[in-house]
Amino acid sequence: MIGVSDFGSKDSTSPVRRRTGLDVISAVKMPELLTATVDAWAEAHQLSRSDAICKLVEFGLRIAPPTPASGSTVVSDATRLEELAVHEIEGLLDPALPEDERERRIRRLTEGPPEFSHERIDLPKPRT
Repeated sequence: MIGVSDFGSKDSTSPVRRRTGLDVISAVKMPELLTATVDAWAEAHQLSRSDAICKLVEFGLRIAPPTPASGSTVVSDATRLEELAVHEIEGLLDPALPEDERERRIRRLTEGPPEFSHERIDLPKPRT
């Protein structure tokens, strides 16, 4: 029979680590250079690395722009990306092309060929 110590028993000889705070512990993976920079900032402000990371995150969140509603972010990002794509395509097209042909080419490049419209996941499915 293998002897396994009972973690909760009072006669255990190994020390039991007590929780000192109620905060959740989070591990953070950072590059060495960033860790060194955080350590230097912590030393300059006489803080531990953990406290320094907390302060720096709080500072960053304080100056970060407020986040919009989650659904509108995706829509506005997609709209912005499409606008950027149209702008780039317009710069690549021959300026001598008629306006309707330019619009057709831009539409075909941004929306894709009609043969593949049934494959697009961002468009509503046609009713059958």
